[in-house]
Amino acid sequence: MARGTSGPTGPSSEEHTRPPNGADTHVAHRRLPRLTLPGCWGALLLACLSFTPSLLPRGGLIQGVICGIAAAIGYGLGVLTASVWRAFADRGSRAPRHWAWRTFLISGLVLLAVSFGFGQYWQYGIRTLMGVTDYSVPLAAASPFIAAAVFLVLLFVGRGLRRLYRWAARLLNRWIGPRAAKGVGWLLVVGVTYVVVTGLLLDGFVSLANEAFSVRDTTTEEGVHQPTTGARSGGPGSLVPWDSLGLQGRNFIGTGPSAKDITHVIRHPAEEPIRAYAGLASADDAEARAALAVKDLEREGGFRRKNLLVVTTTGSGWVDPAAVDTFEYLSGGNAATVAIQYSYLPSWISYLVDQSKAKEAGRALFDAVYEKWSKLPLEKRPKLFVAGESLGSFGGETAFSGEFDLRNRTAGTLFVGPPNFNTLFREFSDHRKSGSPETQPVYQDGRTVRFANDPAAEIPPPGKPWEGSRVLYLMHASDPIVWWSPGLVFSEPDWIREHAGNDVLRKMVWIPFVTFWQITADLPFSTDVPAGHGHTYTSEYVDGWHAVMRPAGITAPELDELRKIIAAGG
Repeated sequence: MARGTSGPTGPSSEEHTRPPNGADTHVAHRRLPRLTLPGCWGALLLACLSFTPSLLPRGGLIQGVICGIAAAIGYGLGVLTASVWRAFADRGSRAPRHWAWRTFLISGLVLLAVSFGFGQYWQYGIRTLMGVTDYSVPLAAASPFIAAAVFLVLLFVGRGLRRLYRWAARLLNRWIGPRAAKGVGWLLVVGVTYVVVTGLLLDGFVSLANEAFSVRDTTTEEGVHQPTTGARSGGPGSLVPWDSLGLQGRNFIGTGPSAKDITHVIRHPAEEPIRAYAGLASADDAEARAALAVKDLEREGGFRRKNLLVVTTTGSGWVDPAAVDTFEYLSGGNAATVAIQYSYLPSWISYLVDQSKAKEAGRALFDAVYEKWSKLPLEKRPKLFVAGESLGSFGGETAFSGEFDLRNRTAGTLFVGPPNFNTLFREFSDHRKSGSPETQPVYQDGRTVRFANDPAAEIPPPGKPWEGSRVLYLMHASDPIVWWSPGLVFSEPDWIREHAGNDVLRKMVWIPFVTFWQITADLPFSTDVPAGHGHTYTSEYVDGWHAVMRPAGITAPELDELRKIIAAGG
């Protein structure tokens, strides 16, 4: 590494000059990381931009992490830009003028202070939009220090990879030419890094998480009890043992409204809803679990009910109680629901690494139900509905080829908070009517598929017929699960350009690299916001199912009461 001039943080690795005299200064320089002026300007620029708002409110810890990552990216871009410029100028590096570092320090302090202030103002605006009251002043004050720590860690990792590359190039240079050695050395380092990150770190993390959550899956939450009715899996006469349902399966089976609860809301006698479920321990693979769940559903009399719901779960087998409870209330209890588990991992991990299992489970369960349902006489078939939230919507979509398949094989569909990579969601959104926003697109004049941020309001397009089977996507404009995409790194999405979200701060703009990490940081906290924002869907299910199912005899006061019940958690 070439020796260079010392800035406030140490000698430059690109700009050649002699270090100052004095043993103490020399030792200090050796202890501190070597930074370049162009890299520091790049780090400063992206660090300041990292304070711009994203979809959800950010605490000091997350802001510090985002700022540190953005600064590290900016530093690399600054060094790269300077290197490319010198290559075109055909000259070597030069020592910066004596005032250059002083100018950077003064500018940096001013710009960071201004950016930090605006950042706090924007975060206050987002919290106000969503009704969030939690705010930690100490963490906000600590965010610059957290950012510095993250930046230094990433800087040392990058320089470690650079040293590895140079060592590999020197070693290869013994047998091949210098240019080839550099190219092959770089490819080797990239390959080794990829293998370590994906093959060792990521796979190791997933294995440990799977082991930990498989143990948790054997537990049962307080207040959940084995059913005493044969109308539920795990109860008397069930083909699925209670102990095999898993944590979330037992939650789903052991809770929910009773016939008495439903009668209280709809003001006329209701039936006891049917629920069927198969956990990972219930059968060996997705097809076997689906077949077992359908057999238990048939035993319970699920195919003799008026309404039948197929739910694709999220991650660890969780079924949103708001989705199924609402379905059962609006059905007057004359309903059956079936679901299966496909992973031990929670939704956010499955979202990143377990998508194939969601696809397999969604297709296997619907196919198993449809095979039995389609053989029934037309006059005896229940209305067949499909639902899924988040990764469950991704799995639920895979059983269908498109709009007409959904229309022809179901009585209605409700997908909530769909991830941006959902195949059908992207097809419908990308081919939306010109002029309709991505946050609430209009597809084929809404003849089958429609989208809503708030289904209590009119679902667009207004005044257009919505006959036959209805497919409804519910998605908040502030839901990072819906809008996160790798494409955010380099391209501005329509949903930011259009500024159509009513709970998204108008000051939000797209910034290369920065916006991607901001939305990525929003993902783990997507449900830590009040209902009606982010990935928190509760009473929206009432109006969503009401639009899809079109139940007869449900009055406006009954809907109001049901919204309150669902919002309160049943």
